Amino acid sequence: MWKNDLTNTTDAGGMHMKIGVLGAGLMGKEAARDLAQQEQVLQVGIADVDRKKLEAAEEAIDSEKLTAYIVDASNQEELEEYIGKFDVVINALFYTFNEIVARTGIQVGTHVVDLGGHIGGMTDRVLTLHDEAKEKGVTIIPDLGVAPGMINILSGYGASKLDEVEEIRLYVGGIPVRPEPPLGYNHVFSMEGVFDHYTDPSVVIRNGKKTTVPSLSEVEEIYFDKFAPLEAFHTSGGTSTLTKSFPNVQTLEYKTIRYPGHAEKFKLLVDLNLTKLDYEVEVGGTKVSPRQVLLKTLDPIVELGDKDDAVLLRVIVSGDKAGQAKTYEYEMQTFKDREKNITAMARVTASTISIVAQLIGKGLIKDKGVYPPEFGVPGEIYIEELAKRGIEIKETVL
Repeated sequence: MWKNDLTNTTDAGGMHMKIGVLGAGLMGKEAARDLAQQEQVLQVGIADVDRKKLEAAEEAIDSEKLTAYIVDASNQEELEEYIGKFDVVINALFYTFNEIVARTGIQVGTHVVDLGGHIGGMTDRVLTLHDEAKEKGVTIIPDLGVAPGMINILSGYGASKLDEVEEIRLYVGGIPVRPEPPLGYNHVFSMEGVFDHYTDPSVVIRNGKKTTVPSLSEVEEIYFDKFAPLEAFHTSGGTSTLTKSFPNVQTLEYKTIRYPGHAEKFKLLVDLNLTKLDYEVEVGGTKVSPRQVLLKTLDPIVELGDKDDAVLLRVIVSGDKAGQAKTYEYEMQTFKDREKNITAMARVTASTISIVAQLIGKGLIKDKGVYPPEFGVPGEIYIEELAKRGIEIKETVL
């Protein structure tokens, strides 16, 4: 059903939540699907400028709760009308829209959550809106994907159990269950983003000081049940807001999980300037971007398609509790839902942002303002909600 008369009919109070989704791509569609399945969510909106995406979402979700809206997010009036209709809005648009969606949420009095985007300091710009959001009684939580997102929530949860936090070590990987050459990798997001994470410096804390290390460096073996030995290496963006939230730790680092040999192969591509931004070479009198050529070449090779994927995660938070050394470790293995044809990455990402949106709508997240996930989301409730969706987080205390 299509509507253009977007009037504000929000009904706060949690028992009858109205939650809207911006963006009908994979993550937006799956977040809307999750919302439609929850008893306490009365109405679900999904908005996009692309009618075909909306029609596909309606067909996939098939719920009377769902209403689709054609909205051009670059049109401020349309954006205000749509966001103002709901108690909470999930922003699943490209990260460049995060700041304007957050500002619009503050303006119309609607809570907002987004999937993050540290490129160009976008999340930092959203965080600067804290005082404005608090004054308007609005809660905004950015960076609600897997990394950043899930790892932040679990880091904050582990840290809350310690008197003093000394180390936070993070490992995450979205990988195919059955790797194929040449890279043993299939992408679930854009390869453009993968290039950025592999080429930008990785921010870490070493010996109590914030610094950077090269991405694709310091490769180590890592082990998970059901998998042969894997590798983990530094990539940019994963530590996100954690370096500011826990500036006094001795160690904080994030590594991406892949099959063995992946980092070495990609490091060669980086060293050959094949992934470099704003770089061109002349071929036959024509300027050519090696990065764009490589992206086009890799796309059909690394497309996930109907293959099974898995998301592996390990968060290790160590420190002091009542004078004794204590470590909290959180581990997850999530696989594609073959029955519903939902990738593991989409399951975890959509569940995370949907759960947090609902916690805000229910009043279980009460603080107003803009908060990173590690401080804004109650970890215990989050883990319980994930379990209801078949996503198990195992806690080990050492």
